Amino acid sequence: MKIFLHTMYYLPDFGSAPVLMDEMARYLAAAGHEVEVVTTLPRIRGEEFRGLFYSRRRTGRLVVKRLWTNTAAFPLGRLLAWNIYTAGALVNLLAVRRGDIVVLRTPPLQLGFPALFAKVLGGARVLVNVQDIHPDLAVESGILRNPGAICFARALEKAVYGLADRIAVISDGFARNLRAKGVPETKLAILPNWVDTDFLRPGPRDNPVSRRLGLEGKFVVMYSGTISISSHRALERTLEAAALLADDREIVFAVVGEGLKKDALRAKAAALGIANAVFLPFVPYAELPDLLASSDVLLVPLDAANSDLSVPSKLYGAMAAGRPVLGLAEPGSEVARLLGDNDCGLTAPPDDAAAVAGAVRALKASPERRRALGASARAFAVRRFAKDDILRRYDGLLRSMVS
Repeated sequence: MKIFLHTMYYLPDFGSAPVLMDEMARYLAAAGHEVEVVTTLPRIRGEEFRGLFYSRRRTGRLVVKRLWTNTAAFPLGRLLAWNIYTAGALVNLLAVRRGDIVVLRTPPLQLGFPALFAKVLGGARVLVNVQDIHPDLAVESGILRNPGAICFARALEKAVYGLADRIAVISDGFARNLRAKGVPETKLAILPNWVDTDFLRPGPRDNPVSRRLGLEGKFVVMYSGTISISSHRALERTLEAAALLADDREIVFAVVGEGLKKDALRAKAAALGIANAVFLPFVPYAELPDLLASSDVLLVPLDAANSDLSVPSKLYGAMAAGRPVLGLAEPGSEVARLLGDNDCGLTAPPDDAAAVAGAVRALKASPERRRALGASARAFAVRRFAKDDILRRYDGLLRSMVS
């Protein structure tokens, strides 16, 4: 079976999505499939990709094709990047044949156009992998405001779900959202994202990364990941919580990562005049276990409007690292339920800086509670989100689509 895996995010780009997509591609290739990843050239291009508009690399059964696209970090630039990538995907799918599988990691919903071509003219099967609920997320975040554009985006979403043979969603909340939009139950498969629990393990607080970043000897509340539209308001409230905790000189808030909203977050910290928040770049993926081990509490923020529209992959990594998670999410959201029902951490409303500060104080005051929550989080990640278990289910789903 040949699988065309479409994702705009792939290694060596930073973030959880590139890691997940690389792990999926390699697992499926190792399982005997011919896998063709259709992705973009890295946003930060080292010597290997500098000056290229197209790249093709083969390793065994895995082929990775990288297409040039726009990398401007603003909403219209992102839309342009989605459209350029979609056009490249359409051209690439001229090679699709009956019985092939086309996997679409959405967003962008525009990938529905090449998928329609592949299905109608090529006879391929289509699996849509929904990582964020779009256009809901763009609308709730205020990125998409024009009524005509919203109407078009919702029509495109309906069309994509209509052409899909199967739709993989990452949570029960996502499944409820799609059912309410008329997606048949028979199309849906609930497959959460995963974490490599052999790679991400609890580690010592004092390690080379914590020393290099100057985090030793502090009580570290850490956010590690992309600074995106789905979480930047919650992170702003986190900085306000840092201001409320400024009298405790042991506490430091570490924001590790890059993204569209990083400059806005820096400006917020400057406006608050706080000295207990530090902004750090992504670390190499090989150092991620030591980075997460450098924390005492790991943040998983979701803006109030988006609490049911996204389940950050960083949640599973935080659990696997064996640290208590502080979820900034609305009560009743998927993140809040996961943490509360399984004793993996605490939650606080994402718009309530005082509640965030209170949760940090409570965790700092009780090392035993932190250890217990971290241990529960680790055990739950191993039990429910281990990489090989989830990817084995993906393999079974793909095989069932052509049987």
